[in-house]
Amino acid sequence: MIEMRKVDKHFGSVIALSDISMKVHSGEVMCLLGDNGAGKSTLIKTLSGVHQPTHGEFLVDCREAHFTSPSDALDAGIATVFQDLAMIPLMSITRNFFMGREPTVGWGPLRRVDWKFADRVAQEEMAKIGIDVRDPGQPVGTLSGGERQCVAIARAVYFGAKVLILDEPTSALGVKQASVVLRYIAKARADGLAVIFITHNVHHAYPVGDAFTILKRGTSLGTFRKEDVSREEVLNMMAGGAELESLDAELAEFQRADDQARSPSASAVA
Repeated sequence: MIEMRKVDKHFGSVIALSDISMKVHSGEVMCLLGDNGAGKSTLIKTLSGVHQPTHGEFLVDCREAHFTSPSDALDAGIATVFQDLAMIPLMSITRNFFMGREPTVGWGPLRRVDWKFADRVAQEEMAKIGIDVRDPGQPVGTLSGGERQCVAIARAVYFGAKVLILDEPTSALGVKQASVVLRYIAKARADGLAVIFITHNVHHAYPVGDAFTILKRGTSLGTFRKEDVSREEVLNMMAGGAELESLDAELAEFQRADDQARSPSASAVA
């Protein structure tokens, strides 16, 4: 569905992305992993039409694509759910679900929004992912964080997304709410969507991921299939094995110094 070939993104003299190559297939979850500042946000904004690549090729459905705006990406079936969700808490679930795409009946001056149909669709789409909404007219702010994420994802799928890009969907959620979102990611994959799951939490990514692309300081450390790499190896590459070993050594040295500082006082007490 999506392929990037040696993509660079420069902001003046700043190189935000360098030589990024990646493929995402239908019915697969590609996890884009990296610490803060790794280039994840720049990459998804390039995929979703916010930024245009400085160099390299970007293909959608095996055809070269040149997006000039996010609406171009939406027209190509690429929907992005950002961390802020683009939702209005005081508005109803239905209004948020259909915001900007309200279904209408009638024509001319008698044209009006078909809220009965909209309420039914919002309720049915939420039920498909296991969330029972008794009143689709309730403010979306009354839902939990995980349920709000699912409203945004269900909205993208309902309006024909073929590629679903999720920007840190579990970062601010508790364990139970995160499990709701992860379950829906697995369902989207089973429905044949290509999913790009951006996160820095390996423990959320590994259970649902089929492939992992690891970013570090704007460059790619490579793409790895799940059957070829363990959770610990992914974490090690993402965090930097040498840096973790150095940290362990420093902490051990602090512990020894602390023990030595305490031992004379302990002898004095004895």
